Amino acid sequence: MPLRVAVQMDPIDRINVAGDSTFALMLKAQELGHELFYYSPEDLSFAEGRLWTMGYAVKVQRVDGDHYSFGDHRILDLGRDIDVVLMRQDPPFDLGYVTATHLLERIKNETLIVNDPTSVRDAPEKLWVLDYPQFMPPTAITRSLGLTRKFLAEHGEIVIKPLHGFAGGSVFRIGADGRNLASLMELFNRTYREPHVIQKFLPEIAQGDKRIVLVDGEVAGAINRVPGEGEIRSNLAVGGKGQKAVLTEREEEICATLGPELKKRGLLFVGIDVIGGQWLTEINVTSPTGIVAIDQFNGTDTPALIWQAIERRLASSGR
Repeated sequence: MPLRVAVQMDPIDRINVAGDSTFALMLKAQELGHELFYYSPEDLSFAEGRLWTMGYAVKVQRVDGDHYSFGDHRILDLGRDIDVVLMRQDPPFDLGYVTATHLLERIKNETLIVNDPTSVRDAPEKLWVLDYPQFMPPTAITRSLGLTRKFLAEHGEIVIKPLHGFAGGSVFRIGADGRNLASLMELFNRTYREPHVIQKFLPEIAQGDKRIVLVDGEVAGAINRVPGEGEIRSNLAVGGKGQKAVLTEREEEICATLGPELKKRGLLFVGIDVIGGQWLTEINVTSPTGIVAIDQFNGTDTPALIWQAIERRLASSGR
């Protein structure tokens, strides 16, 4: 059955057509006969008991520089005019992002939101992972220089990164001598109001950081992302190189543990990051990426799996 799909996303003119996961989902939706609309999170309005947005009907094609065309600009009642909202804007997970989840939450009984806005808000990617300490490397969440120095003394080398960062931005490695630690913590404390993530440096990162995608709690595929020369960051957005990957026994255990909870929370499209085949570092629920690279290496069709999961959810809810 054709669906009316509204995509809440960052500016469509700036996306990387070749590798963007949201664009791949839009292409597949169009292929399946669904009607697409585009809007920005800033366009959400709540009035007269309804959630509205100004949106464009949109057509997409994989042609760099000519990858979309807008139709009519119209007012949409996201509860009545739309079957599915894809919440796909990138972090930062700031008050604007949180506000959008609160607004979308008001139409959950009318429209399927992917991912579920309540669950997205309640599962910050570098905090929710703390629920699974058995799979994590040694980690601290802090603004304290003293605690960070103690952590460094215990673990030799550490990584410091923003709690709500994304795509590998602002990730720093501090050696055992602690050089620049005080200055870096001072900079982070001035830049961010929230605490920061301090983790033991894992030398295994040189062999890659595996992105595993789960669709409605089931493994859809994985890719190993290897850092570029002189880098510790493996994200494809900052120059990491993709490699074909299979799951280790430990990674299968991680996915089996997470899967039922993801399904229960309405987190249909999730990407988890695992280093060295055993260390879970993030559970990405806001705007997961990686499906284009996974499909290129594995010959799979992850967007189709995601749309199948969406259709099953709609059917089971009676919408």
